Amino acid sequence: MHVIVGSGPIGSNVARLLVDRGEQVRIVTRSGSGPEHPLIERVAADASDARRLTELTQGAEVLYNCANPKYTEWADKWFPMNDAMIAAAKATGAVYAITGNLYGYGPQPGGRMTEDSPLAATGRKGRIRIKMWQDALASGVRTFEARASDYIGAGAASVFSLVLLPAIQKGRPAFGPADMDVPHTFTYTGDMARTLVTLARDERAWGQAWHVPSPEPVTIREMSSRYCEIAGVPQVKVHAMPRFLMRAAGLAVPMARELAEMDYQFYAPFRMDSSRTERTFGLAPTDLDVALREVVDAADLTAARKM
Repeated sequence: MHVIVGSGPIGSNVARLLVDRGEQVRIVTRSGSGPEHPLIERVAADASDARRLTELTQGAEVLYNCANPKYTEWADKWFPMNDAMIAAAKATGAVYAITGNLYGYGPQPGGRMTEDSPLAATGRKGRIRIKMWQDALASGVRTFEARASDYIGAGAASVFSLVLLPAIQKGRPAFGPADMDVPHTFTYTGDMARTLVTLARDERAWGQAWHVPSPEPVTIREMSSRYCEIAGVPQVKVHAMPRFLMRAAGLAVPMARELAEMDYQFYAPFRMDSSRTERTFGLAPTDLDVALREVVDAADLTAARKM
C-alpha cells in the first residue's frame, strides 16, 4: 500500500501509475479529493496532524509528499506538514518520497543546476525548501527528494499556464513577468510522477536529491509557438513585462510579492541538468510536444464541458 499526500497533478499522476501496477493507494487531502478508482481510497484529513497521518500510513511502503500549499501560505503550512510526514514515515518505516523543486539553489552562475550545486538560496521560499530537506535527512528515515523545474502538463501551474495559455485561448498578445527569449527548463508532471515511483523502490536513491528527467531548455516564446502549432490556432505575440512591475505590485499584493521573489528564474537562463538521474535509473524525459499535446487536450476537454 502507498500513501499520497496531495491530489494535484503530481499526486494524481503518482496514484494512477501505482494503480496501473495493481497497487493499493490511499490519498490524503483536506477535502478527500483525488482520482476515482477501485484501488484508490480517498481520505479527508489534516496532513499536519502527525498522529492522524501516522494512523493512515500504517502498513504503507511509501509515503509521497505531493502537497502544494499556496505560495502565500508556505511559511505557515510547510513545516507542520513536513514534520508530520517525517514523523509518520519514522513511526511506520515507510520511505518518505518528496516532491521537490529548484528553489533551494537560488541564482546559480550561468543558470545551470546539478545535484551538486550548493543550496545557496537566500530568499524565504528557498530557505524553507532547504530546511525541509535537511530536516528529512536528519530524521533518519529512508528518504529522497525528486527536484523539478517549472511544470508543464494538464493542470500544472506555471508561467505557461497562468500567462501564456489564457492569452492563446483568447487570441491576444501575452504579457508575462519574464524574458521571453532566455532558455528555461520545463518538467513534465508525468515525468515527476514516474521518477517518484521509480526511485521510491530503489535504495540507491535514498538519502539524496535527484533531478527529474526533463527536456532541453526552451524559451517561453518557443513554448508559445509550439503550443499554438500543436493546437492548430494562430500564433500570438508574447511580450516581457518590465521586471520592476511585479516588484512594485508586491508592495500591495501578497501573491505578486511571492512571485517577485522568484523572478530570477525567468529573467536569466535557467537550466536543470538531469543527466545523473537518467544514467542511474534508466529514465528519459518525455518529449516536450507530448506534454504540450496533453495541455491542448485538457484545454479542449474543459472547453467542451462548458458548452
